[in-house]
Amino acid sequence: MQGERTSVTDSLTGAATPAGSATTSRRGPVVAALMLAMALAALDGTVIATAVPQIVGDLGGLSVFSWLFSGYLLAVTVTLPVYGKLSDTFGRKPVLISGVILFLAGSLLCAAAWNMAALIAFRVVQGLGGGALQGTVQTIAADLYPLAERPRIQARLSSVWATSSVAGPALGGLLAGYADWRWIFLINLPVGALALWLITRHLTEPPRPRTAPVRVDWAGALGVFATGALLLTALVQGGVAWPWLSAPSLGLFAGAAVLALLTVAIERRAAEPVIPGWVWRRRTIAAVNLALGALGLLMVAPTVFVPTYAQTVLGLGPIAAGFVLSAMTLSWPVSAAFSNRLYTRIGFRLTAAAGTTLAMLVLLAMPFLPYPGEPWQPALMMLMLGAALGLVQLPLIVGVQSTVPWSERGTTTASVLFCRQVGQSLGAALFGALANAVLTARLPSGDLDDPATLTPAAVDAAVDHVYVGAAAAAAIALVVLLTVAPRRFPVLRAED
Repeated sequence: MQGERTSVTDSLTGAATPAGSATTSRRGPVVAALMLAMALAALDGTVIATAVPQIVGDLGGLSVFSWLFSGYLLAVTVTLPVYGKLSDTFGRKPVLISGVILFLAGSLLCAAAWNMAALIAFRVVQGLGGGALQGTVQTIAADLYPLAERPRIQARLSSVWATSSVAGPALGGLLAGYADWRWIFLINLPVGALALWLITRHLTEPPRPRTAPVRVDWAGALGVFATGALLLTALVQGGVAWPWLSAPSLGLFAGAAVLALLTVAIERRAAEPVIPGWVWRRRTIAAVNLALGALGLLMVAPTVFVPTYAQTVLGLGPIAAGFVLSAMTLSWPVSAAFSNRLYTRIGFRLTAAAGTTLAMLVLLAMPFLPYPGEPWQPALMMLMLGAALGLVQLPLIVGVQSTVPWSERGTTTASVLFCRQVGQSLGAALFGALANAVLTARLPSGDLDDPATLTPAAVDAAVDHVYVGAAAAAAIALVVLLTVAPRRFPVLRAED
């Protein structure tokens, strides 16, 4: 009944977990809405990748088109902590509804863009909504299900995310080639409208009495946003738009450092900080933040470099190259769904450590593939890597969500997703620079702007170095899990 707080007995821990967000009978429509919202956020991160020629041909702006990706990524990443705190303060439903509306408004504006500058600005608006979708969906999923059942819903969301991310470029290419690139954004409207209707009609939250007026730390939110924007701009654009040691890069990093110190000072004085100090003082949350940051870093290796490897070294077409990468999305959700059987026996930390170890071994094996090799060989590696990562991400997210009460779950979830996003940005910058250095050293002309000089052998060597770097990121995550994370996550006996 709406307005009552029901509870579900956690069969794993015996904890009384509030259903909070919805009654059991309404889970189905709510889960459908969450999956639709997750698909929207994931698709729009990659869907325009294959439509860039058509967009540039129509609007111009070739020199700044990379901001179509960077602007969206920046907005999603820097707003995650803000939305996490808002969802703990005002509830999940209003934050998610606001995020969907903002995302759809951004999509409609993108479809109506008249030049590249307008399209980039509207992509940022989309990203502002996408940050609410990404963080709040994961939090509501934890609210809906007790600990023993969370792997099932999280595995579904992981499957939706992975499938949408990989399918995005193919869908964008089809729409741009056979319809018009503006349909890339227009198709979001009916999907988002359905998600919005399901959320509005079926998602219910219990009343939460307050003894004190709500105070929102807007100064801290602005500080987090500005710091993240400068840092991620430096990481995304460094080595691309300008050299790493140039004045723009150094200025952005220095500005981010100054703003970070200012934000810390603001947060220490705030009554309700956007990023509370306990996020880093609590051993479990800090360990998961660092481990998922390293996971985000290593994830760049397959998602960015496998398609290039498959096309340049193996001679595959874009669609076939996408299938090589998509092998990872087949095993990831299966492994994630299986992970609860493992962590109920050996714990969250050891399950994630086992997955991280397997991921490190797979990444180290990639450079030993025969040259040029057969497509099934890297596809098999991606299948194994997906199985390994399914044992890492889901147990860590489920585990850390189970150590905090309802009132802290949004902030905690947002903090780990924020660290993962920052890790991805850092990985793109570091591995991009590493690949460029290897290519420059091995190309006869040393000119990366000349596609004719990109020999398969040079690309193979560059990708091999990237995978060694990704294995090093996995090693860092493993060290964090074994030395920082507690042996047993302190799962709450009664969640409020």
